[in-house]
Amino acid sequence: MDSADLTRMDAIERNWNARTPIHAASEFYAGAFRDPDAWFADHEWDDIGDVKDRDVLHLQCHLGTDTAAFARRGARAVGLDLSGAAIAEARRRYPDIEFVHANVYDAGAALAGRRFDVVYTGRGALLYLPDLTRWAQIVASLLKPGGRLSVLDFHPLLMALGVIPEEGEPDTLTLRYDYLPGRGPEERDWAHTYTDGPLLAGDTRSYEWPHSLGELVTAVAAAGLRVTTLREDPSGPYPRFARMVPADRPGFFRLPDDDPLIPLFFALRAVSPSPGAE
Repeated sequence: MDSADLTRMDAIERNWNARTPIHAASEFYAGAFRDPDAWFADHEWDDIGDVKDRDVLHLQCHLGTDTAAFARRGARAVGLDLSGAAIAEARRRYPDIEFVHANVYDAGAALAGRRFDVVYTGRGALLYLPDLTRWAQIVASLLKPGGRLSVLDFHPLLMALGVIPEEGEPDTLTLRYDYLPGRGPEERDWAHTYTDGPLLAGDTRSYEWPHSLGELVTAVAAAGLRVTTLREDPSGPYPRFARMVPADRPGFFRLPDDDPLIPLFFALRAVSPSPGAE
């Protein structure tokens, strides 16, 4: 990672430190704190797979809600995040779960060489990573032989449309940002965050990198992992557009029937080679 990206990652860390007290007090996360199991829909558990009695690492865990859901299902769960404020709040909420304060690119050293049956990353995480190739190499190094990577995230097409509309934007399917990587990050300077609650009082600057599905699959494959599932979903967990309607899956939303059928969310699973595998 070059010095410019290190500076950007520092800004991202400060931005998430500023968001943490707002998120911790929000109704958005209060409900998840009461019932982490409700954070995932049934079909998302199908994408993630069985975690019972497995060592599970949740990268970019924020307040640890997903991490707690894994623990509730019998996993030996560990959460890791670059925001010290978020990790402190996660430890307060879930004192029986291990949380580690580290940048994802330093995960190997921070975890002292430990390896896991499942490495998971969730909604809204990949866009804060400047280098997916290096990220995938780190994930591969964290997996046990036969272990699996599970990614559930917003589809990069939705990210190009804009997950959170800016003030004055029309409620239409309009490409606002790059879908393909190559032109560097988008700088954001927003006082709003995605939960209910007040505006950020400071540290509003952050950065987001576009990552196409092709870039993600190529990075994962180049790291020696075998992609077994890539599912694109026309519904997502948040109503990005005001005209979206509830989907068949509880807690998910889709565009109306007369809108184009486009992917809003995706799930990827990849596995690490087992000993003796060709």
